[in-house]
Amino acid sequence: MALFPRSAVPALRFWGLRGARAWTRWPRIPGGGWSISCFAGASSDTGGGDHSQKKFLLQDIAELIKTRACQKVVVMVGAGISTPSGIPDFRSPGVGYYSILQQYKLPYPEAIFELSFFFHDPKPFFTFAKKLYPGNYRPNATHYFLRLLHEKGLLLRLYTQNIDGLERASGIPDSKLVEAHGSLASATCTVCRRPYPGEDFWADVMADRVPRCPVCSGVTKPDIVFFGEPLPARFLLHLADFPMADLLLILGTSLEVEPFASLSDAVRSSVPRLLINRDLVGSLARNPRGRDVAQLGDVVHGVKRLVELLGWTDDIQDLIQRETGKGQHYTVQPVSQEDCSRLQPGVALPQVDLTRALTASSRETSLPLAVPGLRASAPRVGPFISTGKSPSLW
Repeated sequence: MALFPRSAVPALRFWGLRGARAWTRWPRIPGGGWSISCFAGASSDTGGGDHSQKKFLLQDIAELIKTRACQKVVVMVGAGISTPSGIPDFRSPGVGYYSILQQYKLPYPEAIFELSFFFHDPKPFFTFAKKLYPGNYRPNATHYFLRLLHEKGLLLRLYTQNIDGLERASGIPDSKLVEAHGSLASATCTVCRRPYPGEDFWADVMADRVPRCPVCSGVTKPDIVFFGEPLPARFLLHLADFPMADLLLILGTSLEVEPFASLSDAVRSSVPRLLINRDLVGSLARNPRGRDVAQLGDVVHGVKRLVELLGWTDDIQDLIQRETGKGQHYTVQPVSQEDCSRLQPGVALPQVDLTRALTASSRETSLPLAVPGLRASAPRVGPFISTGKSPSLW
């Protein structure tokens, strides 16, 4: 899930100054269509407009990767790569987080990520944060494609707008990752700035308590970027990474949020840029270059098509099976009282400690025991224990 949904950030903030088998079935795009590949630019590498230049296609990008003509790949990703894992984006009508936030009686949806409102009343944010609990969701095949880029020695750096931590959960090391808008995995006191253990923070949140620092009693906040806050220091790695890149991949992002969006222009004009996205966006729409390629439509299908052209289908299936198919998988699945009553009329199961249920680990797998898509409005009873192979990533 991407944060920072406003389209502009003060210039100083740009510098951080204060002031298993998921690939065997590929769904169609809603409405019945498949994704399409198109050439997104007509200008030459120098921006001149040489229409005689050969149009770049997806297979050309694949050939550059296969022959290792490109070995310093920089990737930019947004909320569109996490929606297949069950995480809503912000803007989708009816199902995006902006629609969900209306229930919290905010003056406007963005207020939940404003420090002034947070200090005035932190409860709406922490109520909302329960939906974002790290461990509720798992990486999908797109995340494992990025992991495969790393394993093959091709990934220079991955820049993500998402705060869900699924890139790290897929096995991409911290050294290769820049979480431009922070992460929910850690927290800090807003008063004394002491780090607050993530386990304690989420135990408070899941118990409907406002997390407070044990030293100064200040309210603690997850280490995500609110409006008006500087971006993490690691974001400055872009100053070296993008001029060095020989291929830029852009996946599942609207390229509307600054300063992240401007990074797409930071690679050299001769560097190919591949956009895999629902729509043609950003500078690839406004100011296309001669080696731009846009694979439009469903992100999952676009990534799958690239994997096929690369000849990596077996590699990624093996990786997914290795990461998600380790022995038996046990799932703690909180269900509602209503669901239980339909199965066993008149029987009410005791309430369960959700924090323990969501963080427990199995001897057979290191994955958190949780299921995506829990309905936060329903009272929890249970848990219901199921066993079997790891579920599909889709």
